[in-house]
Amino acid sequence: MRFKIKTVPLSCIDSEDNTYRITTKTKLNDLINSINKVGLINPPLLIEKGSAFTIVCGFCRIEACRYLGWAALEAKILDSDTSRLQCAKIAIADNSLQRQLNLIEKSKALSMLSSFYKDSISLSKAASALDLPENPSLIEKIKNICRLPLSIQDCILSNTISLSMAVELSMLEQDAGILLANIFHEFKLSLNKQKEIITLIKEIAFRENISMMEVLRKCDFSDILNREDLDRTQKTQKIRAYLKQRRFPEITRAKREFENNVKELKLGKGIKLIPPADFEGQTYMLNLRFNTIKELQERAVKLNNIVKNPILEKIL
Repeated sequence: MRFKIKTVPLSCIDSEDNTYRITTKTKLNDLINSINKVGLINPPLLIEKGSAFTIVCGFCRIEACRYLGWAALEAKILDSDTSRLQCAKIAIADNSLQRQLNLIEKSKALSMLSSFYKDSISLSKAASALDLPENPSLIEKIKNICRLPLSIQDCILSNTISLSMAVELSMLEQDAGILLANIFHEFKLSLNKQKEIITLIKEIAFRENISMMEVLRKCDFSDILNREDLDRTQKTQKIRAYLKQRRFPEITRAKREFENNVKELKLGKGIKLIPPADFEGQTYMLNLRFNTIKELQERAVKLNNIVKNPILEKIL
């Protein structure tokens, strides 16, 4: 890497050109304080582009200097014949070899490299040399994450959404992906619950021959989200119940009928009638709870009355 040191006016540096930007860092208070107290220790790396300069390394440093009101700064200027691939490698190395990159930063780096390496083997080797994931299937999953809408990327950065869920959302309609990401972020749902909700919505959309966004726009769903009398956990429970009811209407109907019949049975304290899972099957279970012989005798009398009740025959 050949470069020269030069004082460059900040007005000549194109901060809008994010070609080589890797970092997702937005909070610069510590960096601003450091530069303000001791100066710019490590000059940014630039390359000439027409009458301006493109940033290769040092986006945050330059932004901090702008904040401090600097008119110019000392920078390293790469030779004009430095290739775009070399600039990309320098930018990635400046980040990946100094700290642990987050998922979005890894995605940016791999996406940048993939524009130069068309086959997976070459890309894997280049990634490995820069301390990036080298597994081809993992690279394929990660490299497009940085192209997701910013709201979804924010959820990834806040650890609301994992890599597997980011990949899942990337395959959905964009509006549906954004709305689901916001719901997952607001309700702090576990990965299992996130997967459950997406699966239910997909199956409802397929079953009713509508888009996922149409499922999400349904009034019942919106009403749950907008209810101020419910906390986060209660809203989550209602959303899951609503989706299950809509996805499995027959099971929901059977469950409601079963619950109404059990109320009529008046099982009483310590007795619970348990239906087959999803009402698929004919095996029911009775759960008895008692602390003394007397309580057991009372349960036995109650059971004898329940067996004679026609409501039980209706349930079975």
